[in-house]
Amino acid sequence: MSTRTYQQKWDLDVFFEGGSSSPAFHSFLETLQEQLTEFNALVNAFEVPTNASDKEELLKILNAFQSSFKKLRQAGAFVSCLTAQDTTDRGATLLQGKTTQLSSELQSILTAFDQKLVAIEKSVWDELLSEQPLHELSYILEERRTRATEKLSLEQENLINALGVDGYHAWGQLYNMVVGNIKIPFEVDGETKLLSVGQAFNTFSSSDRTVRKAMFERWEKAWDEHADYIGEALNHLGGYRLNVYKARGWDNVLREPLDINRMSKETLDTMWAVITEHKAAFVEYLDRKAQMLGLEKLSWYDLDAPVGQTESKVNYQEGAEFILEQFSKFGPELTKFTQKAFEDSWIEAEDRPGKRPGGFCTSFPESDQSRIFMTFSGTPSNVSTLAHELGHAFHQHAMAGVHTLNRSYAMNVAETASTFAEMIVADASVKNAKNEDEKIALLEDKIQRSVAFYMNIHARFLFETRFYEERKQGIVSTERLNELMHEAQKEAYCGALEEYHPQFWASKMHFYITGVPFYNFPYTFGYLFSLGIYAKALEEGTDYEEKYIALLKDTASMKVEELAQKHLGVDLTKRDFWEKAVKLSIKDVEEFLELTK
Repeated sequence: MSTRTYQQKWDLDVFFEGGSSSPAFHSFLETLQEQLTEFNALVNAFEVPTNASDKEELLKILNAFQSSFKKLRQAGAFVSCLTAQDTTDRGATLLQGKTTQLSSELQSILTAFDQKLVAIEKSVWDELLSEQPLHELSYILEERRTRATEKLSLEQENLINALGVDGYHAWGQLYNMVVGNIKIPFEVDGETKLLSVGQAFNTFSSSDRTVRKAMFERWEKAWDEHADYIGEALNHLGGYRLNVYKARGWDNVLREPLDINRMSKETLDTMWAVITEHKAAFVEYLDRKAQMLGLEKLSWYDLDAPVGQTESKVNYQEGAEFILEQFSKFGPELTKFTQKAFEDSWIEAEDRPGKRPGGFCTSFPESDQSRIFMTFSGTPSNVSTLAHELGHAFHQHAMAGVHTLNRSYAMNVAETASTFAEMIVADASVKNAKNEDEKIALLEDKIQRSVAFYMNIHARFLFETRFYEERKQGIVSTERLNELMHEAQKEAYCGALEEYHPQFWASKMHFYITGVPFYNFPYTFGYLFSLGIYAKALEEGTDYEEKYIALLKDTASMKVEELAQKHLGVDLTKRDFWEKAVKLSIKDVEEFLELTK
């Protein structure tokens, strides 16, 4: 392992020096605009092939698509990093508007291209896709062609894309701006400080309940003060989507998210049914944790509380070295890649004001690099989050040899690689515990994540499904949003909590991400799918890494049911796989209950 000290601030200058005022980045955006203009001209001039020998123009368009897509992803990644590292960077906010506009342009060009794909006769189409280089892209092209047949006319879809810049995506950007300006006054070391929501959230893992409770009161108050603005954003995001769905003749709000995630409703329903039937063990865990904390029932702000008397803290360097050590037991490729990420400053982990909350990983495809964002304060949960985001980055790295147009994997399989990496580290933390108390604390931290996927995410899914149904009838008031969230949480947690977080709809940014509707169930899918992969990895040891990379390479070029059948030999529409996966996490609960009798 490296003896270097790892930096906690990422290096963005390697892409474009000078941040939001970077001349190089502004020049890059101009080049991208020119490229999109050329791509548009190519699509407009493209004549529908009448036989398989007319493929040269199609190949030329696909090359232009690939190049434009990579540049747009590079630009979007840079801007998302700028807005995350400093929520007061107004220049970055303006650039976000520009990249959203360029993205809309690309979508309009692709809509026109897709309409031309639909016009190709079936026999000619099949012949075109039967030979390389088009055969390599057959899944993604078939998918584009099928989706195009389910949408509106070219003019209408272009109008939707154009209006979306200011009438849809802007609501998500407004949410980020409102949250960036929220400051929560809180006493730290005898001094009242104004904390960002990211810093404030970290206090919920404090061992001191008075700290957690006091913060929760301020937390709820802060979101309540901004609820009208945020509720407006949520209602208009939902209303926009519903109107688009209605125009396309789509009556089920899950149609788009399921299609985006390349999975069937049968798979989704089976997954939730199995989870719901096995929640009793997790309710027992919540009850035991309440007893250990001297409470009759846990409240929302107790969920992340450590169960020991002292908090296990590590510094960033220690956390990084531990992750590297555990990754090395899985495989050399993952280890080498992760070391590079630490050494080359790919990670923004510094605990400072002004950063947005949460964590993410974003890809810079033109540079074959990724960047990871989080706020590291030394908790075991922070180490797990860091491993999680490194898993995302490794997924992008594994796709490096794959055609650019075959790299757009959906969120559910994206969460597989991240959760898999997180599991390696969480499992190792429990096994390497110095004593029984530490083992209990680390095991409990691991179970917290299962509770999040089975209960917290389920509450989000229930809330969002019901919100859309009510939104069809008109604007949903903030009071009703609170009620819907409270009901969803109570159901998802099987009534195990004393106090819930009714304004979670306002505090959770995932409801405001415009790129993907229902930014919830894919997390749970990814978690359980990765449990299945993890079980295979435990059986095969370091020999499994090559098969794992092969699975990751296929994640954007087939449906998840086919992916699972090909690489794991399982049927996701049946209960067996999901039951085995859920029972793996129940084993953690059983061990915890035994240790804490």
